[in-house]
Amino acid sequence: MYDYIKGHLVSKQLNSYRGSHIVVEAGGIGYLIFSGKNTIERLNDNSEVKIYVSLAHKEDSMTLTGFLTKEERDIFNILQSVSGIGIKMALMILEEFSISELIDIMIREDSKELARAKGVGAKVAQKIIIELKDKLINWSNITPGDISDIEISEDTSKDTVMEVQSVLISLGYSINEAKNAIKAVLSYKKDLGKSEDILKYSLEYLSKAEI
Repeated sequence: MYDYIKGHLVSKQLNSYRGSHIVVEAGGIGYLIFSGKNTIERLNDNSEVKIYVSLAHKEDSMTLTGFLTKEERDIFNILQSVSGIGIKMALMILEEFSISELIDIMIREDSKELARAKGVGAKVAQKIIIELKDKLINWSNITPGDISDIEISEDTSKDTVMEVQSVLISLGYSINEAKNAIKAVLSYKKDLGKSEDILKYSLEYLSKAEI
């Protein structure tokens, strides 16, 4: 229903009985949007903002949760697809880990590291990895684009580039968006060899391109 809300930041609350939230006015309507403390702290008072939102519709309420980037919102939605993972726990996980760190945890199946997030115990961490690994890094159903025009250094393998491209596509980016991001990153960071590093900078590049 909603992809993002662009408007004026009216207020932000880090410690409220409702939970951490902001109010954004757009088109004469004030939207109350819940978010993590890290996101709220990055917003300037009385500024114009663009917030990517997720709408949760229950029988007795409708809740908006917001993020500064599309990929954070999409990962938040993926986390909530695990039974028993609600808004608060999904936000806690994203407060503890960046997207690239979270995907790296999934790749390594490191439930112990994931359990560091507040409110996530060992059993829940294992459940998240079991249910989400395929959703986050399921490359078998993704057809990667041609990467022959991407300049790859000796420190970076072709398989690594294709791996990163597949993860970006699984997060909702088009093949061209993924290729352009990787190409841009490798053009000025030629010594990157690990997939998690290339992914981190590619996500940063895509986030800036959306502004």
